[in-house]
Amino acid sequence: MGQLVEHTFLPVWSSESEVLILGTIPSPKSRENGFYYGHPQNRFWRVVAGVLGEPVPEGNAAKEQFCLRRHIALWDVLAACEIEGAADATIRRPRANDIAGLLQKTRVRTVFTTGAKAHALYQRHCLPQTGVEDIPLPSTSPANARFTLERLIAAYRPLGEALGR
Repeated sequence: MGQLVEHTFLPVWSSESEVLILGTIPSPKSRENGFYYGHPQNRFWRVVAGVLGEPVPEGNAAKEQFCLRRHIALWDVLAACEIEGAADATIRRPRANDIAGLLQKTRVRTVFTTGAKAHALYQRHCLPQTGVEDIPLPSTSPANARFTLERLIAAYRPLGEALGR
């Protein structure tokens, strides 16, 4: 049986945000670190920095500033769910964040989801409200070992294209 997890930190966004990247819900390590993709072996920050040709931001404040400077909004599909550890496959009783409400406050026209579960949850719980199809990207989790860093960077190129880079 999973534990009830509530999303504990705010989305990163500004009215100038042009793209939105959505995960499922913060992992235990991310919740412990207080920021998105906070597991030290998660490759998200290396991938996004690689796509945008920037140094990898270190620390939560630098990661937030990186996103804001590059017009990236960052959040998760879910506000709460039952989950076992960090295993997306065990998610039960999902409750979605108000993605449509966030989109109304920004210039976001492109939504990316990281991992198959985030994509499926977005399609089921958010797309009917947003009307914006998402572009699914592979998970940057260390559990997704079949994707090398180089392969992930290549797969995330649409992010750079959406930002005009």
